[in-house]
Amino acid sequence: MANQTNTALRSDVIYSIYVRNHTEEGTFRAVIPDLDRIKALGTDIIWFLPIHPIGIKGKKGSLGCPYANRDYRTVNPEYGTMDDFRALVDEIHARGMKCIIDVVYNHTSPDSTLVAEHPEFFYRKEDGSMGNHVGDWTDVVDLDYTCKELWDYQVGSLVMWAGIVDGFRCDVASFVPVEFWCRAREAVEKVCPGCIWLAETVHGGFGQFARKSGMYSANDYDMFRAFDMEYEYDVREVFDRYLNGETNLSNYIDVINFQECAYPANYIKMRCLENHDQPRICSFVKDRLSLTNYTAFLYFLKGTTLLYAGQEYMEDHVPSLFDKDVFRRDMDKDISPMFANLYRFKKQVLSHEDHFKGRAEDAYHIAILERDDNISRKVGVFSLKGMSADVNVDLPDGSYLNHLDGSTVTVRGGMLHCDGDPIVISVKSE
Repeated sequence: MANQTNTALRSDVIYSIYVRNHTEEGTFRAVIPDLDRIKALGTDIIWFLPIHPIGIKGKKGSLGCPYANRDYRTVNPEYGTMDDFRALVDEIHARGMKCIIDVVYNHTSPDSTLVAEHPEFFYRKEDGSMGNHVGDWTDVVDLDYTCKELWDYQVGSLVMWAGIVDGFRCDVASFVPVEFWCRAREAVEKVCPGCIWLAETVHGGFGQFARKSGMYSANDYDMFRAFDMEYEYDVREVFDRYLNGETNLSNYIDVINFQECAYPANYIKMRCLENHDQPRICSFVKDRLSLTNYTAFLYFLKGTTLLYAGQEYMEDHVPSLFDKDVFRRDMDKDISPMFANLYRFKKQVLSHEDHFKGRAEDAYHIAILERDDNISRKVGVFSLKGMSADVNVDLPDGSYLNHLDGSTVTVRGGMLHCDGDPIVISVKSE
């Protein structure tokens, strides 16, 4: 595990912004008036999808994909100037939040600065032409990390940005050598002590495909040598199967339990219901009661919580990465108060030192989760289909405060009645 990792990051909430689609203007400065609202949701860290110029050659859609980066050391002129971005970061800091940016180090656009100035930095196919290992990524060409001069350039870019922002979300980080990330972290730490490192590690199936195809793909355990946080894509495929009705809830809870013994004690996973690469949770979960349970479940899980812009308005449409597609702000679907309440609960009731375990009542789609820091034990009951049921809980008989809504919950004979609303109660640890 990275030596400097601060496990207090588990108590944080990240809000993800795609500048192009966050406002009609689609600029850095247009985000500033929305910062107070974002802060009020309960946000500690704002993560910007790539802010760099976007490639034109081979671009997807009408405007191109932000992950087809044309220049690592400048900003997309469609969003504004570097001074505009600095002003935005200053406003984020003024509200007590941090800022991380997306860095795409596996590949660039075919018309990038590096293609023109350093063609030796790139992977070559058998015929000597540039290309990429993932066929669907037709708008990018892969970098070649056997070239050590590339390491120097990329570390230099990170050091430059570390003088402005508080951390990095690293795109498909598993495909870039762990040793590179370790070196980059060491260099950045001198400029930005406590810099936040979030790795987009890949789905298990994608990692298997990559290795079978002869690609480098680090596993999640090894990635923790360099990173503070990782995606939970190691278990995401099971969650997706549950959402699609292809497996039961117990299977998903079991793989989360496995993370507790598979990773270093100070591991941090970033937990999310949705992100810019995944379907919106509301495309699966249509009623508010079930959504309330899913969201409370998310905040109870051990790890850093991610919100994707639009989630607070029950958005069910995934905005395009390739075109102008501003997310909708339907005030009739505004559930911002729920996020603010869950944020207070996450900060005040849960502990970043908690141990985790869980189980499920599959017949009722109810998750019974427990967190314990040896001071207090927190038990959460989450009915993901909004169903009522009596569930067994490991608690003494008596009356308890539901931390989520202030109601009283009674345990009799080791049984608790769940009426469909999420429940979290706590007792002193034994």
